[in-house]
Amino acid sequence: MAKMNAKAAARLKRIKRIRKKISGTAVRPRLRVFKSAKHIYAQLIDDESATTIAAMSTLNEEIRAAGIKGKMAQARKVGEVLAERAKSKGLSRAVFDRGGYIYHGRVREVAEGARAGGLEF
Repeated sequence: MAKMNAKAAARLKRIKRIRKKISGTAVRPRLRVFKSAKHIYAQLIDDESATTIAAMSTLNEEIRAAGIKGKMAQARKVGEVLAERAKSKGLSRAVFDRGGYIYHGRVREVAEGARAGGLEF
């Protein structure tokens, strides 16, 4: 079995620490962010029923068709489109889960895009 590097292990510890404090409900889902080197993913999760309410990523056709250049601008658009999807399902509030990352850069852009789209944290 391969060992996990120190950065990944520290991130998992942060994720566990954050998840002890927050959880999503049907009325106020958890907005979870994951980022890779090329893409960013965001989803609204209802932890009580263990279901994903809405999801969005830079791999989605809406983002690719927009032709947005730059990871920061794409991350903001992901947040905005996810907020629109949440609004269409009757949701206006969410709990932000930064996924163990610092609230900076692309993670912050997703949050600000979601706020611009009408979600409240």
